[in-house]
Amino acid sequence: MLNRRSLLASSAASLPLFAAWPAMAQAKKDSVTLAMTLEPPGLDPTAGAASSIAEVVLYNVFETLTKINSDGSVSPLLAESWEVSSDLKTYTFRLRKDVKFQNGEPFNAAAVKFSFDRAAADKSTNKDKRTFANLSTKVADEHTVVLTNQEIDPDFLFMMGQATSIIVEPKSATTNASKPVGTGPYKLAAWAKGASVTLTAWPDYRSVQSIRIKRAVFRFIPDPAAQVAALLAGDVDAFPRVSPRSVPQFKANARFQVVVSNSRAKTILAINNARKPLSDIRVRRAIAAAIDRKAVIAGAADGYGVPIGSYYVPSAFGYVDTTGVNPFDLEKAKALMAEAGIKTPLTLTMTLPPAPYARQGGELIAAQLAKIGIQLKLQNVEWAQWLSGTYTNKNYDLTIISHVEPFDLGNFAKADYYWGYQSQEFNELFDKIKHTPRPADRARLLGDAQRLLAHDSVHGFLYTPQWVTVANKKLRGLWKDMPVFVNDLSALSWG
Repeated sequence: MLNRRSLLASSAASLPLFAAWPAMAQAKKDSVTLAMTLEPPGLDPTAGAASSIAEVVLYNVFETLTKINSDGSVSPLLAESWEVSSDLKTYTFRLRKDVKFQNGEPFNAAAVKFSFDRAAADKSTNKDKRTFANLSTKVADEHTVVLTNQEIDPDFLFMMGQATSIIVEPKSATTNASKPVGTGPYKLAAWAKGASVTLTAWPDYRSVQSIRIKRAVFRFIPDPAAQVAALLAGDVDAFPRVSPRSVPQFKANARFQVVVSNSRAKTILAINNARKPLSDIRVRRAIAAAIDRKAVIAGAADGYGVPIGSYYVPSAFGYVDTTGVNPFDLEKAKALMAEAGIKTPLTLTMTLPPAPYARQGGELIAAQLAKIGIQLKLQNVEWAQWLSGTYTNKNYDLTIISHVEPFDLGNFAKADYYWGYQSQEFNELFDKIKHTPRPADRARLLGDAQRLLAHDSVHGFLYTPQWVTVANKKLRGLWKDMPVFVNDLSALSWG
């Protein structure tokens, strides 16, 4: 039997062995730093149109009935299953029973009804308010909700997975912009305005054992040179939708992986149709004819884009090629300006948000339009200024912007949308699209809608971008494609 002295000696002798254990069995890394070009104006995706909101909170803090996957398919999330009526208008969702909100309140059918009724309310600022205004939401029992749509929408289950369809907790709904409360695997830990947002894993999440990233920091880096520097220094582990100008050096560096993703985004030279002389279709057609799309793609997107002639992308159902409706033709553009009685030089202001594709594209298009006598004053603004001045107050002539929502053709039917486009013909056509059940008929009508928008030259339709993600080679779970803007932290891990 060992005495006290021999026991202490034995313990002391064993210390070096125990001290070596942490080095031998280090825990796998469980934190990640991601970067974004734009900082979200708030953290409530039902309160604003900025896609950067969803990049932080969708599927991380807030959840939806369905979940959109990288390939565009839809799977259950807060709804474990659903049934669709024979007329394709009524959806019965069976809700998960093991869910609660991060403030301890229960998730149930009443919360779903509250969320959707709130989205449809008169004072709603939800950018998909029209979608929810067409819904009737009924509570069948605590874990069953019935949604009846006035229209036939083949994309309805996809819509239910978008950021505008998040389920919010009634007591906390009004403060979600700064203090978000959801059902997701992460909670807001800190927001250093102008610098970063930090999320940490919520220990009471229903599947917390499957969450491998415990802490995530989103850094906001708008400058392309600073983006490259942060990645090379290892300050950032992944940069989804990074400026493509930086790609070649990362492809040649074994420390990194480069993922090129397809998208449903539409990058456009948005035109304020309500302002003279832009209200004249001949002026808008002249602008379209003066733009060399291929040169814009090469200069603003570094070749990562596909030309479009209307507000629709090649991967979308019902796509027709309209790039030949308003082709690049400087002589035609000059003739249209003369026909419209425009005395040159015509001075217009182009408002540019901070995204590199907009700033770079603005300089290119300014040079192109100068050839037909249009002099552009380039006005660089911050993202919050763009949202308030351009999007909300419609105070602009031209702007360059990527609309990333997959199913937003209906924006052209909104009387008060920031584009100022008014067309009874389009409104009637879009109404038919929303009420046509047969796919072949819908495809034909969608083609008609694309041709009408191209004919009206509502905008300078530029390209659909291909998004580039540069990341540490050991980071796993990054989305291959991006049907919606999401940074799904629950899918990430370190290899």
